[in-house]
Amino acid sequence: MNRILIIAPNWIGDAVMSQPLMADLKARYPDSKMDVLASPWVAPIYQACTEVNQVIEAKLEHKKLQWSLRKQLAKQLEKEQYEACFVLPNSLKSGLIPWLANIPFRIGYRGEMRFGLINVAFDNPRKQNRPPMAEHYLALGGALDAFKVQSSHSANPILNVSTHAKQTVIAKLAQAGIDQKSIYVFCPGAEYGSTKRWPTDHFANLAKQLIASRPEAQIILLGSPADHALADHIQAQASHHPQLHNWCGKTQLDEAIALIGMSKTLISNDSGLMHIGAALKVPQVAIFGSSDPNHTPPLSERAKVIWLNLPCSPCHQRVCPLGHLKCLKEISPQAVLTAIQTLES
Repeated sequence: MNRILIIAPNWIGDAVMSQPLMADLKARYPDSKMDVLASPWVAPIYQACTEVNQVIEAKLEHKKLQWSLRKQLAKQLEKEQYEACFVLPNSLKSGLIPWLANIPFRIGYRGEMRFGLINVAFDNPRKQNRPPMAEHYLALGGALDAFKVQSSHSANPILNVSTHAKQTVIAKLAQAGIDQKSIYVFCPGAEYGSTKRWPTDHFANLAKQLIASRPEAQIILLGSPADHALADHIQAQASHHPQLHNWCGKTQLDEAIALIGMSKTLISNDSGLMHIGAALKVPQVAIFGSSDPNHTPPLSERAKVIWLNLPCSPCHQRVCPLGHLKCLKEISPQAVLTAIQTLES
């Protein structure tokens, strides 16, 4: 198996959790070249994976067929003569390109009426029975049994920090007068919705308590441009403390990876940045509300999960169906601070 293509998922967290599959494939087929077709949004994740030969960026938009673009990409990919393609999203659209590119083995889970597009198909477990996502992807590694080399690769993702991105972040920190040895990173966002977001006033109170207990601490609020308003609220609720910095929307993803890798501790919701922290093996506290840490945990021994496991959770809803959001509101800033102290002791 000399040429392998990966069709990447569209969420940052899922992209991180596909790395163990690629490591497993590289162990099975050590002489193979593995390329990844990914959106610009998740491409930096794959650029941080040593197993990847090249990342092919494609501006494929959510819920749009973009038939002409898909045919164009397929024509381009057909020249590469890939022998196998692992299609990680479950959508019909994601199976079109490898089918049009005449890749012989098209591997993935059954989904959205794509019989024939995926010709090495696995049953897709129901959400209630689905294993952690990293294991879900990793299970595809043995699909081509006739060609396989045995592998016992770990299901824990590993990312590598770009030297260029780290140098850029160090320069930004110096310009802002922030000591790179005293950084704590807070990630208040979660694209899924409010049921994954710890309240902003809790983040603000945690920031004040953390700075009171560690006067040297510099806290960076990190996230996408959509999270900038959340971070503004946190700064206002923390009385615009000078050691609390809003960098949401001010870093590229590779720079966010580098910044998380430099942090003393990462505090986040269940989000893509949480999975990046786990893959970088930094100390981290992961706060769960409506989602299930048994399915999407931070895969790191240095991670501490806080989840109340209320009778109503996990509900997997974007908006609290009961209207109280107790699963997040009842996680106190003191509980998170205690978890940080435990990690650092």
